[in-house]
Amino acid sequence: MSALHPQGISSIETDGKGNPSNSALICGSMAFDTIMVFHDKFKNHILPDKVHMLNVSFLVPQLRREFGGCAGNIAYNLHLLGEKALPMATVGKDFGPYADWMDQKGVSRDYLTVLDDDFTGQAYITTDMDDNQITAFHPGTMSRSELNRVPYDADIKVGIVSPDGKKGMIEHAEQFVEAGIPFIFDPGQGMPMFDADELKTFIQQATWITLNDYEAAMLQETTGLSPHEIAEQVEALIITKGAEGSLIYTKDKRVDIPPATPKAIIDPTGCGDAYRGGLLYGLLNDLDWDVTGRIAGLMGAIKIAHAGTQNHSVTLEEIKAEYTEQFGTTF
Repeated sequence: MSALHPQGISSIETDGKGNPSNSALICGSMAFDTIMVFHDKFKNHILPDKVHMLNVSFLVPQLRREFGGCAGNIAYNLHLLGEKALPMATVGKDFGPYADWMDQKGVSRDYLTVLDDDFTGQAYITTDMDDNQITAFHPGTMSRSELNRVPYDADIKVGIVSPDGKKGMIEHAEQFVEAGIPFIFDPGQGMPMFDADELKTFIQQATWITLNDYEAAMLQETTGLSPHEIAEQVEALIITKGAEGSLIYTKDKRVDIPPATPKAIIDPTGCGDAYRGGLLYGLLNDLDWDVTGRIAGLMGAIKIAHAGTQNHSVTLEEIKAEYTEQFGTTF
């Protein structure tokens, strides 16, 4: 194991003017996404009465390899918004190309730990002409994310616990509480790993919770808690609804966030992570929920117009101009 940066910084970072810097620690996965396109339909090649002895091969003339993972994607979007994004993850011996990409884009690698005996998380996704997908995911080093620890002596204003290894998610939430750092709980596709008591503990620990509408239904079913009951225990519960915008529940009201209109609909993969980058921007800058939700939704709309999760490249000025065009005001 080799750390790209020692855990626990001895001095507080500043913005160059002696003021503490705004930074967000983003706990979650880093992964390579290998995306293949099958120029036919799976149903034409899978016989329903033979699924017990399935043996199929798909010719995939289109293939691309993308840099992904929740921590990587969230950090990339927060960085586009001009804030200090600190992804914290365990990565593998094959991480070199991703590290080069992060350096090229200026995204911090200070809190990544390299495990030389394993691979970075890998997703292999084959999509057919009906947009059906067959995905195989190898967690690799993500399974040992608990080897990283939330630093107590760095100037981190907010954090997020996004999908990662189960033990790492549990311990990082505990460490945020011990360090007095407010954080977002973002279980995402990792939610089925946790039982009702574990999810209730996360709710008690978190400052904010963010989910899509399907995940919100799963959380309610597993815990027996309604959105309003969850919102009573946190500062805000944020539920995204895709093209319908999002809902933000606080203890005393519900804020309805209208959708941003994308310039094209190319690839929804990573839109939720782009949204979370916008959420962190609003929290770092103490913006109200109406503005924060709109920024988050706009980041998702910008992402969906591009293939892959980190191939949209916009400046903060361009984001602000698009915000004004969409919502008639600025932030």
